[in-house]
Amino acid sequence: MTDRAGCAGERRTPSGAGLRAPVAALLTTLLAASAVLLGAGGAEAAGYRYWSFWEGNGKTWAYATQGPSLLRPDDGTVQGFRFSVSEDSADADQPRRAPDFGAVCADTPAKDGSKRVALVIDPGTAADAPDGEEPPALRTACAQVAPDASSAEALASVAKPLRYDSSAMICAISGYPRSGCGEQVSGDGSKKDGSGKPSAPAASSAPAADGVDDGDGGSGGGPSAGLLVGIGAVLLLGVAAVFQARRRR
Repeated sequence: MTDRAGCAGERRTPSGAGLRAPVAALLTTLLAASAVLLGAGGAEAAGYRYWSFWEGNGKTWAYATQGPSLLRPDDGTVQGFRFSVSEDSADADQPRRAPDFGAVCADTPAKDGSKRVALVIDPGTAADAPDGEEPPALRTACAQVAPDASSAEALASVAKPLRYDSSAMICAISGYPRSGCGEQVSGDGSKKDGSGKPSAPAASSAPAADGVDDGDGGSGGGPSAGLLVGIGAVLLLGVAAVFQARRRR
């Protein structure tokens, strides 16, 4: 009887304390896999190099909700264009000059039959420039155009040559940059294979994470939905394995 009791005790030990080690190892592996997957999602975050379009309200800038070819500004309006690398509209850099109509158009008197639009044209920094190019200096200009002129027409009157792509996105202002148009770049600023485009209208909404217009500017930041689903599936499998092991005790 003593021998049998001893044997029974030996059988219970592996199913109790011995089970904790495999379960702990499984959970550790799952957590490590989740961390790797999440890290991979963050590392893939990319931005786009393009001219963004802004509207001034007297003191601050607001990202434009219409493209310059569609918007028809009123007399006394201040608008800005900024060349930079950004993931989306929330991440985009503003023009580095305050939207001050009086300062920009002080030397351009009002004239009947025309309107004045103050423009801030900011080519950005060397960090945002394509390889082999240097950004020109930031400048301002007071465009005096017809009352029904669009923002694009106001820009063309003071900043030629302009370059557009087939979707009417502004690719270059005053010839800068010489090439490229909304290309996708990796997180470290280097160009990736393929290219993406800021979503329509041109230069008024930042690109989606995968370069496809999703209608709301895209986030481009965190892990994708597919990645999160994969992580959830891995964790669920781990939990199921733990419960199955417990049932066998």
